[in-house]
Amino acid sequence: MTTSRKSGSLYTNIQNNIATIEFGHPASNSFPSDLLDRLTKELDAIAQNDSVSVIILKSEGEKAFCAGASFDELVAISNLEEGKQFFAGFANVINAMRTCGKLIIGRIQGKTVGGGVGLAAACDYVLATESASIKLSEFTIGIGPFVIEPAVKRKIGLAALSELTLDATNWQNAYWAKEKGLYARVFENIKELDKEVELFAEKLASYNPQALAAMKKVLWENTDDWESLLSERAKISGELVLSEFTKNALAKFSKK
Repeated sequence: MTTSRKSGSLYTNIQNNIATIEFGHPASNSFPSDLLDRLTKELDAIAQNDSVSVIILKSEGEKAFCAGASFDELVAISNLEEGKQFFAGFANVINAMRTCGKLIIGRIQGKTVGGGVGLAAACDYVLATESASIKLSEFTIGIGPFVIEPAVKRKIGLAALSELTLDATNWQNAYWAKEKGLYARVFENIKELDKEVELFAEKLASYNPQALAAMKKVLWENTDDWESLLSERAKISGELVLSEFTKNALAKFSKK
């Protein structure tokens, strides 16, 4: 069951030192700006919760994991400040995931595009189904995956990032994502996925929370500049979205 709320939904359930964050949106679990802001704040709040040592990040339903940022908001951008603020949404979430101090397990049940790939890359360990194909389609509308690039490159390397970015119209399947390092394991169906997510989260939560927090820092070494880096990348995308090429491309997509 997926939410019908136009602003999307965000719920957190905390049990046995595990916080499960579930987001949803009727447009294939895409993210309007206010939902990205809510997720950022929720991650910041959990970072201060000493009863939580592990986070599970998941989306509603059985189809798409995340369709990226809100298309309607993208089309409506009219100036540079609006553009920068729009693309800063995923920048803020990725930085919150990076700095929260809790290990994050990504539960990816279906296709994921653009910013959704960035979310998966910012998780510390990702479990997925065979349906969890990925695509970076930003070039098709005249922009690029600039904000999420550091997170994706950190996980899969420059060569795989180039392949994913430049081949902007084609999906890469879940086994490609596993081979490149984005996914740790791939399962045949959601039932098997959820069983393993639960078992793995419980196993992690049974370990010394201080060791987990220390490992989180080690895993994210040399990323201290991301606060400013991702902000700069949001500005690049904010400028490109105002270009004539992108406005024309968005107009064509809007008519489809």
